[in-house]
Amino acid sequence: MTRRLGIGLAAVGRPAYINVGRAEELPLHRGVDDLRRATWDLLDAAYAAGIRWIDTARSYGRAEEFLGEWLEDRAPGNVTVSSKWGYAYVGDWDIEAPVHERKEHSLQRYQSQYLETRGLLNDHLSVYQVHSLTLDSPLFKDVRLQEAIAEAASDGIRVGFSTSGPQQGETIRRAMALEVSGQRIFSTVQSTWNILETSAEDALREAHAEGLHVILKEVMANGKLALRPPFAARTVAFENYVEPDALAIAAALSRPWAGTVLIGAVSPAQLEANMQAMGVSLDARALEVLAGLSIPPERYWADRSALPWT
Repeated sequence: MTRRLGIGLAAVGRPAYINVGRAEELPLHRGVDDLRRATWDLLDAAYAAGIRWIDTARSYGRAEEFLGEWLEDRAPGNVTVSSKWGYAYVGDWDIEAPVHERKEHSLQRYQSQYLETRGLLNDHLSVYQVHSLTLDSPLFKDVRLQEAIAEAASDGIRVGFSTSGPQQGETIRRAMALEVSGQRIFSTVQSTWNILETSAEDALREAHAEGLHVILKEVMANGKLALRPPFAARTVAFENYVEPDALAIAAALSRPWAGTVLIGAVSPAQLEANMQAMGVSLDARALEVLAGLSIPPERYWADRSALPWT
């Protein structure tokens, strides 16, 4: 079961992010060296706990750099590393920056970021994903970009995409249909799924049935399910002798079509708490209660957009 867990570095590779409850777990000072040490401590703890999937992105500050250094120093075995292109980090290591990242799905952005990622992660890179694909992405009409992405397979890289926004399901189905020279482009899909936002579930189940590796992200709704869960979720957690964060992860693990479930812990202590999900087996009644907590995706994504960067 532990092998189905992955660790995401979105909240630890840069000084500001939107996760609730993150600040208290980070070093008092968030200089580059401070977060490098925090990232290494987290990766050490995750690997010791049996986690073998690590997810990052070009836009996660210096997360790829920190991860690449850790991989070279520790030389861990059997690790799958996934990263993403499409967003650029522009926050200049400033917590109060007016803009922290900018999105661009262009051929030029892909080509430059692929080289940057390979330079930092070397041969450790296993999966390269389009970051936050949506229905309005130029990728769907840019044949040259599609061909360039497909070429990564010749380097032994699996190609995937992540999704966000209220139309995840439609985006997943449309992306699965993309082909180059009669071959499907994408072999992995990473989407937001949690007990509040379940709208992509049918499409993700279809993706799994079609042979794509499904990765779930934001399973704790950017920390809200850990610190501000619905009362019913808190009750189910209590009945299963765990905290709400572990319950949220256990709910994601209960989906048989989910190949990898990412957790966004920023410290070994937070990771240890999250790992309590391994001991949870949710019965039909608990799953029914949790299923009733899903909210309309438009509301969920509006609430997420309002989260501050801190």
